[in-house]
Amino acid sequence: MSNSMTGAQAMVRSLEAHGVRHIFGLCGDTTLPFYDAMLQLDHPIEHVLTRDERSATYMADAYSRVTGRVGVCEGPSGGGATYILPGLIEASESSYAVLGITTDVSVASYGRYPLTEVDQEALMRPLTKWNTVIKRADHIPRMVRQAFRAMTTGRSGAAHLGLPYDIQYDQVPAEDVWADPKLTSYPAYRTGPEQGAVEAALDAILSAKSPLIVCGGGVVISGGMEALDRLAARLDITVATSISGQGSLAETHPNCLGVVGSNGGTDETWEAMAGADLVVFMGCRAGSTTTSRWEAPKPGTRVVHCDVDPMVIGAVLPTEVGVVGDLRMTLDALNAELDRRDQGAGTFGGAAAVADIQKRKFDKFNVLAQSDEAPIRPERIIATLQRVLPEDATVVSDPGTSCPYFSSYYQLPKAGRHFITNRAHGALGYALSASLGAWFGRPESKVVGLMGDGSFGFTCGELETVTRCRAPITYIVFSNSSFGWIKASQHDDCGGRYYNVDFNRVDQAAVAAAYGVKSWRVEDPAKLEGVLREAIAHDGPTLVDVVCQPLEEAKAPVRRWMG
Repeated sequence: MSNSMTGAQAMVRSLEAHGVRHIFGLCGDTTLPFYDAMLQLDHPIEHVLTRDERSATYMADAYSRVTGRVGVCEGPSGGGATYILPGLIEASESSYAVLGITTDVSVASYGRYPLTEVDQEALMRPLTKWNTVIKRADHIPRMVRQAFRAMTTGRSGAAHLGLPYDIQYDQVPAEDVWADPKLTSYPAYRTGPEQGAVEAALDAILSAKSPLIVCGGGVVISGGMEALDRLAARLDITVATSISGQGSLAETHPNCLGVVGSNGGTDETWEAMAGADLVVFMGCRAGSTTTSRWEAPKPGTRVVHCDVDPMVIGAVLPTEVGVVGDLRMTLDALNAELDRRDQGAGTFGGAAAVADIQKRKFDKFNVLAQSDEAPIRPERIIATLQRVLPEDATVVSDPGTSCPYFSSYYQLPKAGRHFITNRAHGALGYALSASLGAWFGRPESKVVGLMGDGSFGFTCGELETVTRCRAPITYIVFSNSSFGWIKASQHDDCGGRYYNVDFNRVDQAAVAAAYGVKSWRVEDPAKLEGVLREAIAHDGPTLVDVVCQPLEEAKAPVRRWMG
């Protein structure tokens, strides 16, 4: 009996050894040996055939976000490699571990103008945390281990492996296929803050009069939610989030202010950001959206910055104290230091401040949410979702019309990653595909995908994948017959001079029905709740096409349209 395997088999076994249970991808000629190995080997990996390589990467991204494990996608050479790229940069910039595998033309044919040849290593280099095209079959197990180590340690991110056609047939010693079990989930090999940094950060916080914690995605990625809850409650400090940071605290928590910034923030929540004398950025890069293009913190505001990535400390704002380390370890250390000092019993009055701001914010919202006007107000859609969705629902949104409304007004009842949106690069078409990845990762949770009709047009072909997988996902389309975000930007920034932002009204419900999705079209506000309840209760895929108020006419929770 041979103690070796082919390169394609070694790739499958290496992924299996690293705990991979799902791969999202699209077939191609350079992928033939890899698919044959997946077919013939006995393994626990389920391959999900997609209709577009972009979609495969978005599925892997959302899968990674809800599981804390590496999401894996694959595609063929040439166009497959270029299509898989957008999702890899989104995952990398959002700090989620996604592995993109692109098969390639044979090493032996490099430079001889074979069909679909592209320099995959050069293509992927600036957009991934780690990347290589494997030139020898016996390197495959080692390169897979290196990719998983890169993706799961430090600031997590995406990796790319190129797998040429000919080396998939070459032999690999079986004993070379093994994995470090620590790298099957992330963060792996956590590192804590240096001695003295936590004490200095706490001294700064306790010396402030009106401090504010602003959480980005790092708190949820690290699993630091319970430690943050304890810190916020014991200091009675206000905690705001970026959109990516939603879920750092349950948004029903008395200290949770909600989203601040230009997208999803409101004038009321911005008061806390503008009025803080010290801002603690926690796993948040202090980028343009959270700071409303650096409008706040104002010059002279003290800054404490905690992040696993030392490159972000002091990159944007003068920083009084920087704490580099895993966020859960940093938060645990802050609580331990408070324990040691026997401090922390309702210090800053955060809950009272949050209650006042939330009341004023939702008083305005409720007027619009109860409106019977048509087209249906986006606020009414969000308020209805708040009533009809289960507490453990997973909501996925494109970055367009639905995102600011949901981020601002839907109050997530649980901490953790229950809201997913692609904030790093904001590509349209994300939510329809990513919802399926989220469902594969967390099938016990009701998954709901939100998007505009512009986004729907990008990836609606994946409705076939959803029906083939029999995934009971509910999609809600905010239909306004335009690329609404840009039209609203032209309204505010160009004096209402609209140019090339409108398209024909499409019956998204009819399109979905053609794919086998049970669907509804809603124009009457009075019928919205009944339809949504029916759609969410259905045991298969559903879509509700809601004809809603155009974004340029709405009171969207957007302080600045240009991010």
